[in-house]
Amino acid sequence: MTLHEKKFQVLNYKLNATKPARALPFNAECYQYLNPNGDIIEAEFAVKDLGIYLTEDGKFGFHIGVISTEAKRIAGWALGVFRNRSKGTMLTLFKALVRPKLEYCSALWSPTMIGDVAKLERVQRFFTRRIEECKGMDYWERLKFLGIQSLQRRRERFMIVYHRLVPNHTNRPVDESFKVHPRHGLLAEYPELHTTAQDSVGTRRECSFSVRSVKLFNRMPKEVRDCETLEDLKVSLGKFLEGIPDHPPVRGYRSPTDNSLVTLLPLGSAR
Repeated sequence: MTLHEKKFQVLNYKLNATKPARALPFNAECYQYLNPNGDIIEAEFAVKDLGIYLTEDGKFGFHIGVISTEAKRIAGWALGVFRNRSKGTMLTLFKALVRPKLEYCSALWSPTMIGDVAKLERVQRFFTRRIEECKGMDYWERLKFLGIQSLQRRRERFMIVYHRLVPNHTNRPVDESFKVHPRHGLLAEYPELHTTAQDSVGTRRECSFSVRSVKLFNRMPKEVRDCETLEDLKVSLGKFLEGIPDHPPVRGYRSPTDNSLVTLLPLGSAR
């Protein structure tokens, strides 16, 4: 098969991050692809696929930076076009124009690093500060007053819903499975990582959807985990999350935790 060089991009996931190892001649040759003229197609640092930026280090910091910038631009445009700063108008603009940019396919790239979490929250913090009824309130107070969740909490909520219901209608990922415990009800499982895997691989896997969604799901109370329909799950999960503090990490605010449900709800506490 002949490669069309203008439609072909090379992205190398380099497990060994040491620069000396990358510089070895035989190592570089393993990553090379040639076009029909025999010229090397240079590898890219980042490639966009279905709206998501994938990078050679296997992380999503670059993607988060891009969507944060785009969301700020959209928010600035909306604030410049619409003069009304009332609660109803501003929330409608944010939910329709800005938030979708920050949540597209978030189950895949949802960050665990506090810096990345704060970068995304900064957009919602900036926009809600312009609401007339929220003058004098800090960000955490605005979330409670407006009746909205932090972007971090919304991403984790979606991961729980996705993990519970989507496998019922599609082919379940090979590293996920459910079991019914006689005492604790429905629980999710995932196999342990092979002991010979590099530490960097283990870290990335711990941050992946297939592992984080299991940890989030298993920390929910039994009545949430046992829900069979989407509507029942949303209602039950929503009521449960109302009682969990939502104080996302943002610059200038001191929070005792990273606000993740994995941290706030130790395994076994909600059973």
